Amino acid sequence: MGIFSKTCEYAVRAVFYIAQSSQEGRKVSIKEIAEKVKSPEPFLGKILQNLSKVGLIQSTKGPHGGFFIDPEGLKKPIADIVLAIDGEQIFTGCGMGLDYCSEKNPCPLHHDFKKVRNQLSSMLKKTSIGQFNLQLIKGSVTLYK
Repeated sequence: MGIFSKTCEYAVRAVFYIAQSSQEGRKVSIKEIAEKVKSPEPFLGKILQNLSKVGLIQSTKGPHGGFFIDPEGLKKPIADIVLAIDGEQIFTGCGMGLDYCSEKNPCPLHHDFKKVRNQLSSMLKKTSIGQFNLQLIKGSVTLYK
């Protein structure tokens, strides 16, 4: 189980796959993306529509259409994907999911989780989609077997 919602996991994997394909000069179909990221195609379609609406990815229709990411999209931080799908909860929320948890009224995990949450937030905000994509292209990280 990951730290993100299942929807967000699919979104992140899809964006990285689209970015990798775009660097190769290819637009990819929803069917290809769904197969590679192991997502149900109709569910993924809604995710991609949302990501397209907020400008993280682009799509074109027709025989040579498909999803792609432009150079501006590659500059965006990974955090933008998470925000588009899961909102700010991972950056601001309680580790136990308690709505009353705060600095003045901390839950048992508050102080330790806040450190972890801040490190995660920093990493997601500092790392661009393009930086991760370069690691994929170089083969220093993998997205799928």
